Amino acid sequence: MSEFELVEEVAITLAELKEKFQAVKDDGLTYRAEKANIYLELFALSSTKEAHELYEKIMNLNIPRLKDRYVVKIIDIMPKDIDSLRLLFSAETLTIKDDDLKKILDVIPQ
Repeated sequence: MSEFELVEEVAITLAELKEKFQAVKDDGLTYRAEKANIYLELFALSSTKEAHELYEKIMNLNIPRLKDRYVVKIIDIMPKDIDSLRLLFSAETLTIKDDDLKKILDVIPQ
C-alpha cells in the first residue's frame, strides 16, 4: 500500500467539492465516489461563486475566533434561525455572542 503525506488541510464547501467532482466525473467514478456525487447533487445548495461571496461576507464581519472551517460549515448548512446556527457550534469549543450570531444570520440569504 502506498504512503501518502498530508501536505495541507483546507476546508472547502460542498459547492466547491461538487465542482471538483464534475471535473473528474467523465473519467468514471468508483462506487463510493458516485454515492458522494449523488449526495452533493442533493445537498450542495449554492454555486461556487455564491459560496465564495458568502464566505467573504461572513469573514468580513470580523467575528473573533471564527475560523475557516466554521464558515464552511455555515455555508454548507445555511441555518435559518439562531438555534440552528448555535447547534453547528455545539460540538466545538467555541462560543460566539448572540449579536455576532445575528450578524451571521443577516448575511445568509433566506
